[in-house]
Amino acid sequence: MPPTVVSDAVAKQAELLRQGGNFCFKKDRFGAAIDAYTEAIALCPNVPIYWTNRALCHRKRKDWKRVEEDCRRAVQLDHHSVKAHYMLGLALLQRQEYAEGVRELEKAMDLGSGADPNGYMVEEIWLELANAKYLEWEHEYTKRSLELCSLKETCEEALKEKQFLDSSQAVGFLDEIPEFNTEQLEALNRVFQKAAEDDAPTEVPDYLCCKITLDIFRDPVIAPSGVTYERAVILNHLETVGNFEPITRAPLYQSQLVPNLAIKEAVRAFLDQHGWAYKMD
Repeated sequence: MPPTVVSDAVAKQAELLRQGGNFCFKKDRFGAAIDAYTEAIALCPNVPIYWTNRALCHRKRKDWKRVEEDCRRAVQLDHHSVKAHYMLGLALLQRQEYAEGVRELEKAMDLGSGADPNGYMVEEIWLELANAKYLEWEHEYTKRSLELCSLKETCEEALKEKQFLDSSQAVGFLDEIPEFNTEQLEALNRVFQKAAEDDAPTEVPDYLCCKITLDIFRDPVIAPSGVTYERAVILNHLETVGNFEPITRAPLYQSQLVPNLAIKEAVRAFLDQHGWAYKMD
């Protein structure tokens, strides 16, 4: 569909409606704000911010179906809209569409980090993304646990059935059969116990965690001393406490910090294998 051509007067009227909607939103009058944004959209349907503003109102009212609809339209109009990708991801998570929801949040994270890596939106998106990743892992973990339990029961029943058949056919070896099948059941239990342990949460290795917050790294930077810190944490320390390292107490300036790409890749690989580590306390 070709872009709708509007006159300057119509565009100005739409912008006034947006401002009116913003005023209503700040007063928590979400219905009135939605009406204002809807009128603005009717006048200028190709302005993405009108769609994201209305989506934000729907989000406040927990009307996730309309949030998704408005954000999909906003993304069509502007593929680089951080807010559109972000709220679309949240709406998809409400429908338990974890994979697609995570993709949208990751897109919002990438776009937001490029525009303003230290902005509040990046922090908010990261928290939602971490929660989404954890929910995705939890969903898959529960599914795998049920499948593992069902498979274990099936194998046990098969072994017991084999024991019954063997005992009914055995001649002169009746004392050996129960012991043999007990050993098989114990071996089976060990196999399934090991499989369950490999999939269960443990602890994040220390080298993947910031020494100040003890949380897993998101954006690790390394100081001249060789100590790695979370970027936002060490920058806050330098700004509010002083130009020295909190661990070694050595002099340190922001310009001396270098991204620790090796640790960042190690964190990414670890999280890909252990989604439980996304859980935020």
